[in-house]
Amino acid sequence: MSAVTPSGPPPTAPPRRTAGSEFLWGVRLLGRGFGMYGKHPGLLLLGLVPAAIAFAVMLAAFVVLLVFLGDLGEWVAGWFADGWSADARTAAEIVVQAAIVIGALWLFVVTYTALTLIIGDPFYEKISERIEHRLGGGDYPELPWHRTLPRNAADSIRVVGTQVVLAIPVLLLGLVPFVGQVLAPVLGLVIGGWLLSVDLTGIPFNRRGTFLKERRRVLRRHRALALGFGIPVAALSLIPFANVVVIPAAIAGGTLLTRRVHGQPID
Repeated sequence: MSAVTPSGPPPTAPPRRTAGSEFLWGVRLLGRGFGMYGKHPGLLLLGLVPAAIAFAVMLAAFVVLLVFLGDLGEWVAGWFADGWSADARTAAEIVVQAAIVIGALWLFVVTYTALTLIIGDPFYEKISERIEHRLGGGDYPELPWHRTLPRNAADSIRVVGTQVVLAIPVLLLGLVPFVGQVLAPVLGLVIGGWLLSVDLTGIPFNRRGTFLKERRRVLRRHRALALGFGIPVAALSLIPFANVVVIPAAIAGGTLLTRRVHGQPID
């Protein structure tokens, strides 16, 4: 007896996700986070309160840095430019000041985010939880915010510690004339974008009992998606006063990112 050939077109394999398409999906998830302002305006506007408080603190620290920037540049340049001609020493001080500002802005972005998440943990827990419920929730225990706050805060502090350590090579790169002033901001955005994705997904990951070490492992498997989400957050956070609006939207986008990497619906 001959084998029966099945009729109809052969089954097609699911489309393969490329790094480029995943990166664009990450950008799209952040856009959806901003779209949540229209769907949950009251909830997201509440999230502006801790963001504004954290911004005032970080802005004050940055202004202090700018006040003493000239002295810092002269002090650091004195380590290696002592004995140079006046023009060469002045040029060295300008390069050092630029590197300090680049490094400070980079640290500002992630430190600000971590501080905002610590201050506003109950608010952002509510934002993330409401979005999860609207999309169908999930099979995980829902813990009250006062149970998750210590773990969320500890994870954010560890992310900031990583950022401070990584700031050193970025700062050194920024000291390289001309090339450093281009490459250092780019490298800062890439590393900062990755760390922001790790930090901004902390609340929904912790809700699932998946903490920092495992969260990093999961996001590494979706690196392009995480970078597509985090790099625009880092870039937008460099715009003066934009952080206050960006962070609540990024919390919403981080919740959608978490659901996507867990294979849960985001529509």
